[in-house]
Formats: sequence, C-alpha cells, structure tokens
Amino acid sequence: MTKDLQFPIAKLNPTNLKKFGTTRVDNYFWLNDRENPEVIAYLNQENDYYNTMTAHTKDFQHSLFEEMKARIKEDDSSVPYFYNGYFYITRFETGKGYPIYARKKGSLTAAEEILFDCNKMAEGHAYFKLGGLSVSENNKFISFAMDTVGRRIYTVQIKDLETDRILPDKIENVTGSSLWANDNSTIFYTKQDTVTLRSDKVFKHKLNTDVVDDILVFEETDDTFDVSIGKEKSRKYIVIASGSTLTNEFRIVNADTPDAEFKIFQKRIRGLEYSISHYEDHFYILTNKDKATNFKLMKTPENATEKKHWKEVIMHREDVLLEEIEIFKNFLVLEERSNGLNRIRIQSWDGSTDYYLPFDSETYSAYSTTNLDFDTDILRYSYQSLATPASIIDFNMKTKVKTVLKEQQVLGGKFDKENYVEERVWATAEDGVKVPISMIYRKGLKKDSSNPLLLYAYGSYGVTMDAYFSSTRLSLLDRGFVYAIAHVRGGEDLGRDWYEDGKLLKKKNTFSDYITCSKYVINQQYTSPEHLYAEGGSAGGLLMGVVANWAPELYNGMIAQVPFVDVMTTMLDDTIPLTTGEYDEWGNPNKKEYFEYMLSYSPYDNVKKQDYPNMYVSTGLHDSQVQYWEPAKWVARLRQNKTTEKLLFLDTNMDAGHGGASGRFEALKELAKEFSFLLDLEKIKI
Repeated sequence: MTKDLQFPIAKLNPTNLKKFGTTRVDNYFWLNDRENPEVIAYLNQENDYYNTMTAHTKDFQHSLFEEMKARIKEDDSSVPYFYNGYFYITRFETGKGYPIYARKKGSLTAAEEILFDCNKMAEGHAYFKLGGLSVSENNKFISFAMDTVGRRIYTVQIKDLETDRILPDKIENVTGSSLWANDNSTIFYTKQDTVTLRSDKVFKHKLNTDVVDDILVFEETDDTFDVSIGKEKSRKYIVIASGSTLTNEFRIVNADTPDAEFKIFQKRIRGLEYSISHYEDHFYILTNKDKATNFKLMKTPENATEKKHWKEVIMHREDVLLEEIEIFKNFLVLEERSNGLNRIRIQSWDGSTDYYLPFDSETYSAYSTTNLDFDTDILRYSYQSLATPASIIDFNMKTKVKTVLKEQQVLGGKFDKENYVEERVWATAEDGVKVPISMIYRKGLKKDSSNPLLLYAYGSYGVTMDAYFSSTRLSLLDRGFVYAIAHVRGGEDLGRDWYEDGKLLKKKNTFSDYITCSKYVINQQYTSPEHLYAEGGSAGGLLMGVVANWAPELYNGMIAQVPFVDVMTTMLDDTIPLTTGEYDEWGNPNKKEYFEYMLSYSPYDNVKKQDYPNMYVSTGLHDSQVQYWEPAKWVARLRQNKTTEKLLFLDTNMDAGHGGASGRFEALKELAKEFSFLLDLEKIKI
C-alpha cells in the first residue's frame, strides 16, 4: 500500500450559510456544480487516488468478482407468471449482462415471443435501464421506458407487438411509469418537475397522436406530495395516487371510460394514511384511521368512497402491524408483522377458512410476489433466510398444497446451508428498548473477540430490513466474517411505533440504537473494535456519518454507499429532488426547532478533529436521490479534520446514479471493491 501518496486536497472557498442567527461556514459548497470542470477534475483526482492506493488489491478484486459471479446461474430465468392470456418470463443468457423479456401465449410450451432484448438495446450506452413495461388489454401493444443516464429520467415509447415495430409516439423526460386504459388506445403516464425531479403530473396520451397534444389529467401542487399511477387488480379502475410521508389521497376512474373525470376517493387529511384495493362492488382500505397506528382493514361500496362510509373488517391490533393485503376471487391474504417477523394470513371470503402459513426460522423473510391473476386459488410467495436461498412458492389456498417452483441456485458445489449458524439476538438500548439483531456466521466460530463482523443497518422511512439470503455474502462468511443486520428504530421492523420512534425529533434513536448494537456484539465477544465494520447506504449512509462522529472508536472500518450526509444544506434547498417531500421524515429546517435538532446530528456539519475509522465512500455523478456533492464535501471535510493516517476513499461512478452501475454483473464489481476494502484491512486474502 502506498502510504506516502498525497491525497487530494479540495480547495477552500468559504460560503456563509445563515439561518436563525446561526452561520454555517461551508468551505466546499463550490462542489455543488456538476457542470464545473474543476468539480469533475476533483472527483477524478479522488478516483485516481483510490485506484492508486488500492492497486495492490486489483487482482484480488477481480478474483472476488469472478468468485461471486461463479455462484450465479448465468443462463437463468424468472418463474413465469400468467396474465391476461400470456405467460411472462424474464431470462438471462450466459455471458450477457442484461435481461431478455419474453412471453408465451396460453401455454409454457407455446412459441417464445421476445418483447425486449436489453443486451441489444444497451449497446453504445455506459448505463442502461429498461422499466415501466405495460401491455395493452388486447395484448397488441406494450409501452416501455428507457433511462441511459442513471438519473431516473426516462423516455416512454410504444411497441407494436404484432409487427415488432416501435411506434413514432415518443414521450421524453418522464418518470417511466405508464399504463393502458381498457380501450387499448389511451395511455396514462407521470411526469416529474424538471428541477426537483418530484413526480407531480399525470398526462393522458392517445395512440398515434402528437405528444404535444397530450392532456394534463392531474397536477399535484403540494410540493410535499408526489404522484403515481396504477391499475386495480380487478382491472376495473385506474388510480392516481398522491402521497407524502404522512398522508394519502387517491383519484379513480373506470378503466373502460378513460376520458371521464377522475373522482376523489377520499380527500386528503393530514395524518390519514390509506391504500385501496378493489373487489366486486367494494373497495378494501388499509388505513390508520381512528388512530390505528398499526393499521386496520376497512371496506366501502365503490359508489360511496368517503371515509364516513368505511366499515371495519379487521380491527387494529397493538402488537401486529398490518402491512399489505392481496385480494383474490375466493381469498383475502394479509401480510402482517409481529415481534419483528413476517406472517402471511389467509382468509376465505365466506369465513370458512382463516390460517397462517407456518415459518420456523427467526431470521427469515416471506412475502407475496407476483399475483396478478384475480381468479385463482394460488398464492405466489417468496421465502428466504440468511442461510436459505430464496424460493418462489405457489401455495394452493384451498388444498394447502405447497409447490416450490424455484430455489435460487448457488453454483460451485461448495454451498451447504448446514455449514452456517443463524441467530436473532437482542441488544438493550439506552432507554431500555430491546433492539433485534439478525446474524449469520460459519459453524465453529469462537466468541473470542477476534472475528471480523460487518454490521449493516438502514433505519429510515419505515423501511423494514428483513433477513435475506445473499450468495455474494458467502465471500465474507467463508473467510471468517460474521454478517449482522441491526433492526434499528426508524424502520418498521417491530411495528409502526418502531418507525415513529426513529424519525423527526426522535431521529437520534436510530443512531444510538446502532451504537448499542455495536457495543452488544463487542461485549458478547463476537468481535472487537479492531475487527468491527459498519455499513449503510443512502439514508443508512446518514447513519454511518453520525456514528462516525459519535463513536469512531468502535469501528476499524466503515462503508458508506451514496450517503445522505449534508442534511442541513440539502433540506434547506427545495430545488433538490426529494427535499420538500422529506419534511415529514426529518423535519422542516425552516422551523427553528427542527433546524436546531437536525443541525445537532447532521454528519457534514459535525465533523471534528478526531480519529475516524478507515472509510470507503461511494457515490454516482448522476445520482438523483443523494446528490454526489454530499459525499464529496463530506470526504473533503473529513480529510481536513481526521487526525490519523487511516484510509479515506471517495469512489465516484462517473456514469451512474443512485442505484450504481447497470448490467447484471457490473454491480458485482462495485461489491468486490467493498469486500476487498474490508478483507484488505483484515489482511485476509483468497
């Protein structure tokens, strides 16, 4: 390792940022300009520094990449699903990095019809993403969306499936989401604000007409809300959804009459959350109405949708979070969460059946997957655990017969789940709350504090981090690592209150919970500060930034992926994508109470002279979620303040956005960088 190589030094250009009598001096505000050649030059210098400092690991990175790739079945395909007369399949071919989308009419033995070969479509592009596929009711047309930058700005086009010809209709600079009305000639799509990228408009397009004549159907003027468009499983209604962190509002129109006016389902009321599912002549509503913190199920006639007509179907329960519902002709499926674990409950509409699917592990996740067919008794769901590869299962809700359609293959002949131990343990937080930790490691591990342990967490937006299987993770486990997930507050792992206790003016619980979990695995001698590593991305990168400031002595290394670390500057700039819609998550810093609280933990603003862990920080130049300049500024300030020669790397993907590189295996190269960073610190090789 080249210890004496000079790291990049970003120039100091102080900008004074004033609010509520507080002046923040931002020496690196100038990095907030993607078009500035000096900015690009600085990012390239950081990339060169990273590449030079890690040159001795390049062969190792390649070996890790090949090792992880070798476990993955290259000529793989999805489990086909049936919809409107066709079986739809996504498959990969050996040596190719992008999917092929296909369908077969009526039977899996029918001739294959290629819808899209993304390998051909991606040629000539450093980044390529296909999304928003929607097939017309008569199966003749498919709308699709392409992003070739990585900023989640798409172009929607239409393909004639009978002639295999792309139609001249071309809708540019949109979100990528589109769907067909039942007349086979009307498409609804969503468009975003050109500056903030907030999805705020729904348009209607008629087949074979000029896009300039498209009709604005709905515009969301509240900048804390965004908009999406969907179709009910019954295919009777098209739905416009407006949503913020705390509030929902829906508009519906009969899919047979797309030129009719959309009707408001229930006007927005701040704090009222609800979602709708159509069945026969009723809508079923999942809602927090009447202080149902963990949500309850209600229903209402389709011609009387205001909340005064809603009737309770399943009552609110203090210890069970009702997360999702799935409606079939004969059954209602409920996805619940109790004590941090998924449960799938099946009820028949006639009341004769009510039971739960049995799951044994404490480190698993189970959830319904693609269930587009309304008139079936088959529930398709997925099951996996930290040690059990993901399975796609068809379950006959009437006969209770389970059919495993596919289990993720781990190639190479070396994997056996019996070689691993799964655990769920509980760490006690400062306020007495018990925080669950899911972990996995090789059998025979000794608790002597010498084991390297990677502790992952997210902890925001009510996102639940369920235990899941990863074949790539085996590259760490088989080299002696313990892998653990800290289910910190801010997620919804233990119910809605778990989320509420980790947001707004309680956000610091997320950070202190993670530190509690870190101390627990150290005290229980799974690891030690010399061998403990922290990992988080996006809002989980915020967690990394705070923890690095609060408790750097607990970690030997840290991985921060596209980290949200410049909280104050971002949340005070309403031109940045996501900002205004985030006020209900972090708080509105234009209010003094929130400004002061957010400033007290904002990672960038609280960097100080101290010994920071070894750090690998990644970002994407075109990131639309967390702008590249947040990690860039953070690293620059860390360089200015850290008191030791521990490693600090900023690795910017100059061709990608928030999701990283496109292509099936390109992401493995990014993962190989992270793993080599950890393994090099541990002096562990092949």
